Amino acid sequence: MANSMEWTAEAEARLKEIPFFVRPAARKKIEAFAREAGVAEITEEVYDQAKKKFG
Repeated sequence: MANSMEWTAEAEARLKEIPFFVRPAARKKIEAFAREAGVAEITEEVYDQAKKKFG
């Protein structure tokens, strides 16, 4: 995945709390959110902001 973003270990751990069958879609949404925000790395803070936005 050349378009994949960097994730901190903490953010990856939080992603693993999401059921595996929706995880790929959640990862895409969070990465898209980060790109729009001009963020190069997914941190717990970015993860939380995205989660608030998408519910």
